[in-house]
Amino acid sequence: MRNKGLNIGKVHLASNAVFAPMAGYSDLGARYLARLYGAGLTYSEMVSAKGLIYENKETQTLLEKTEIETPFAAQLFGSSPECIHKAVGLLPDGIDIVDINMGCPAPKIVKNGEGSALLKDPVLAGEIVAAAVSASDRPVTVKMRLGFEMGNFVADKVARAVEKAGASAVTVHGRYREQMYAGTVDREKIRAVRDAVDITLIANGDVRSLRDYERMIEETGADGVMIGRGALGHYALFAEIAGITVDRSPYDDIMLQIEYLKKLYPERVVVNLMKHHVCAYAAGRAGVAKEIREKVHMATTYDELMAVVDGYFR
Repeated sequence: MRNKGLNIGKVHLASNAVFAPMAGYSDLGARYLARLYGAGLTYSEMVSAKGLIYENKETQTLLEKTEIETPFAAQLFGSSPECIHKAVGLLPDGIDIVDINMGCPAPKIVKNGEGSALLKDPVLAGEIVAAAVSASDRPVTVKMRLGFEMGNFVADKVARAVEKAGASAVTVHGRYREQMYAGTVDREKIRAVRDAVDITLIANGDVRSLRDYERMIEETGADGVMIGRGALGHYALFAEIAGITVDRSPYDDIMLQIEYLKKLYPERVVVNLMKHHVCAYAAGRAGVAKEIREKVHMATTYDELMAVVDGYFR
């Protein structure tokens, strides 16, 4: 299957495989690798609209991007159209696309009426998108799930509402909020969203191989595919999809991630972030994956983490 790229509004992506925004995972180093291996688009981690308005330093750090992240999307979350409008107006230069999170299942987000809680109110979802569209000339996209409660499919209705409000694309994760990350994605329901709207559709969930990517396109009719957990420690998946060759080792990738994280964070934060990533790389180490994970979780300093990396990956 030939990858012809993708258009989101006025923005062209060289590949239709994009790297998902994931809190605690799609950090600066991970995104650099995703783009190096051919991902067509990277997103910031989830950014609070209120945090941006109140000039929260940690929030602003999340919008830092690498030199190869063009185009780049900022993912915002919030439940107030007014806040979203103001936050979009405050986004720095270098942000090409604004994505609104309507899919996060985390209880602390949902209890504030944000993330996947917005699936309960298609009217409000449309108002939030309209507010974002009116705040700048950047394309606005939405990431959502199939619905909030298990079996209560509403993604088609929400997608129509945000399309009418001016969204250029929707990404649909094929699970309900109630499922969190359990079970398997429902490709038929993603196909139903495809049939409901004319704007660009990106399908998301359970893509861990080239065949998974091909099957997602074939069965959903999606224009593109968003890959999250399936790419962690395996960024070469983007190269397979894009049809390019990138000659790097897992050790090279780990060290590059660390290099980019050090530009933003103190050593203790880098260690905590890299623990997740090193465990993801360990998944490809038959026979020693469990051992690596155990040693990584015991590491408390940079030197201890590097002892594990050097011992198993170098």
